[in-house]
Amino acid sequence: MAQSDEKIRDAVRQGYSKIAKGNTGCGCGCNSSAPNTFAETIGYTTQELDVLPEGANMGLSCGNPTAIANLQSGQTVLDLGSGGGFDVFIAAKKVGAKGRAIGVDMTPDMLSKARAGIAKFTKKTGLSNIEFRLGEIEHLPAADASIDVVISNCVINLSPDKQQVWNEIARVLKPGGKACISDLALKKLLPEKVLKSVTALVGCIAGAVLIDQTREMMKQAGLSDIKIEEKAYNIDVMTDCNDPLYRQVTEDLPEGTKTGDYAVSVNITAYKK
Repeated sequence: MAQSDEKIRDAVRQGYSKIAKGNTGCGCGCNSSAPNTFAETIGYTTQELDVLPEGANMGLSCGNPTAIANLQSGQTVLDLGSGGGFDVFIAAKKVGAKGRAIGVDMTPDMLSKARAGIAKFTKKTGLSNIEFRLGEIEHLPAADASIDVVISNCVINLSPDKQQVWNEIARVLKPGGKACISDLALKKLLPEKVLKSVTALVGCIAGAVLIDQTREMMKQAGLSDIKIEEKAYNIDVMTDCNDPLYRQVTEDLPEGTKTGDYAVSVNITAYKK
């Protein structure tokens, strides 16, 4: 692994460790002060949010991948960069007792937070179908062809080796399995000052790539029927929330521009043949 890649990974890990402890802003997504309101703004329903244990919704979202996945009872779902477990808990309710929801995260503090919610989730729903694993999304702790649906919410942009992430998604999916990703993508290249900003990286801006680049990486990984659609809402829904991370990114942009001029939230779906 290149030294620069490891530095990026360490910066992300440290940034999200602080977020897990409540010592900084929201990172990807925003509005930790009113996370349910923000979640509803970007596509979550009250019914989905009602299953969550306290503390699972940390405002770290840029879409609802469980919705575009159309999850079914009995499926095995893997969430890349699961954080406090937000989408894992929602997926677990949807796949039911015969299904399984697995979260992978490289930040121990996030895993501790997520695991603390399992007992609360079981008490609320009667389900015991959740697991959280420590690991990097470039090297997923999951067997070949073992997953029905891979989801991820505003995380792949953080990886310094996105091609390897897509390769891993293809590896763990069963034939016919589906990848359903909510993420940020670039409409045009970012200014140099933002690209070099650790704040912008943790805030999911600096690590984003052009939509065409994402499509090409997915093709190289062997995924098919690729669809990348811009969300109905604009990324400025996130940047307008006054979160300190996004406020710093906005200040680094050229005068008269905003984050939405450069980046957009997208829904990404694809299948493994």
